[in-house]
Amino acid sequence: MTEAVIELKDVSLTLGEGASSVHVLKGVSLSISAGEATGIVGPSGSGKSTLLMVLAGLERVDQGAIRIAGELLNGKTEDQIAAFRGRNIGIVFQSFHLIPNMTALENVAVPLELAGHPDPFAVAERELAAVGLSDRVTHYPGELSGGEQQRVAIARALAPSPPILIADEPTGNLDQATGKQVADLLFTKAAERDMTLVLVTHDPALAARCARQIAMRSGRIEQAPAVKAIA
Repeated sequence: MTEAVIELKDVSLTLGEGASSVHVLKGVSLSISAGEATGIVGPSGSGKSTLLMVLAGLERVDQGAIRIAGELLNGKTEDQIAAFRGRNIGIVFQSFHLIPNMTALENVAVPLELAGHPDPFAVAERELAAVGLSDRVTHYPGELSGGEQQRVAIARALAPSPPILIADEPTGNLDQATGKQVADLLFTKAAERDMTLVLVTHDPALAARCARQIAMRSGRIEQAPAVKAIA
């Protein structure tokens, strides 16, 4: 049986305080196998993106256990979680989150530099080539199309060779044709590198490409059907 690389048990999270507090996650338990592609779907406000942020260690939970890549995140300091995330989790956001005054090459190299990689720019150049941007390495985000910016973001997520890739609405800011190209790239790279891919999407066609879909509603997992083979 394939080893679980992501395990959540009875995870709950409330955001805000007092009258403005919102119980975002309510007793969520989840297991995702290594190398599996999982789509998280559900209406706006169902807790999908918050769940993804919990998986990335970007949100602290109120209760429950989180084990990622064999390590329990509960009890780790912020610095320990940041270091863990840098080694194990690549993140692709809907809005790209590129640094505007840095070139594509510099944007991809930054996390490698922070992690103390001996040759961050060589790796960044290789990853940009892998996403088809060899001729755009010296361009700034403002000089790139939306699809190109998301390719830079994917290269940045892939550069540290993490075992897990998570994506929050990765095609949400792109037109249909460009979104399909970006989706193709995500699935291809995840498969090539045997990565576990977890993505949040409102796009049924994108979700259908995953081996498994998990539906959320009102902070709970509504259904988590068995893994099916990818067509």
